[in-house]
Amino acid sequence: MSDPASIASVREKIEDVLASVRPAIRSDGGDVELVDYDEKEGLVQLRMLGACYACPMSMMTLKAGIEQRLRMQVPGVRSVEAI
Repeated sequence: MSDPASIASVREKIEDVLASVRPAIRSDGGDVELVDYDEKEGLVQLRMLGACYACPMSMMTLKAGIEQRLRMQVPGVRSVEAI
């Protein structure tokens, strides 16, 4: 069983990374929200908001931008998906 404090710490790190990318996303009228983190799978689930919701480039932003940054800065994160 995972340590709840450990999961909370990872969630905080994820939120810190998201906070660092939000200004760029918001400048285009969008936003991103952390929905869930599955420690076992290393999966981060995000909700794309505002202009990002319907933007054809949002998957590129998600994979090439956010996922790459999260994988580099948060140990245990393996992938990111939009829900």
